[in-house]
This record gives sequence, C-alpha cells and structure tokens, in this order.
Amino acid sequence: MIDQNSVRKLQKELEGRMERIQDELKQKTVEGTAGGGAVTVVCNGQSEVISVSIKPEAVDPDDIEMLQDLVRAACNQAVERSKKMHEDAVSGLTGGLHFPGLF
Repeated sequence: MIDQNSVRKLQKELEGRMERIQDELKQKTVEGTAGGGAVTVVCNGQSEVISVSIKPEAVDPDDIEMLQDLVRAACNQAVERSKKMHEDAVSGLTGGLHFPGLF
C-alpha cells in the first residue's frame, strides 16, 4: 500500500524544486539571430522576449518585409532555444520523463 504522507511530501518537494527551476530560468537568457547578426532577439528561459536589437544596415525603408522576416526568424530561433533550455532544466527534475502540461 502507498503511504499517502510520503506521496504528499514528495509532491511538495517536487513543487519546491520546480519553483526554483522556474526562478532560475527567468534569469537565464538565450539569443536568436538572423541576417548574419543584423537582428538579435534575447529571450529568457520562460520564452519571454527580453530585448530586440536591429543593426542600422538591416533597416531599408524600401524593403520593410525583409526586416519583418528577419525579426520573426530571430524571435523563432530565440524561443526555440528557450524552450530547449526549459526542457533540459525540467528533465533533470523528472528524470527525463515527460509529464503532459509540465512544459
């Protein structure tokens, strides 16, 4: 028979560890770039955009669509890297098991 007190204790411990991981991920950052570094986007480990940098040479008033594409590509890359960082951090907590809704 499963000891309910042990299960509750383990659950509280895991919740505490998950909170610490979330706090750490807020502080860590990743970059996404496009156009050979013309556009750089920085995200934290929770996929929040922290900053966007655009070099002047990337701004062509006659080709706004290109700049939009570069920004979108850099954002997508930064978010993907952020998700990977998050998954790696959480997999240490779960022993590599995937729990739906945890990511």
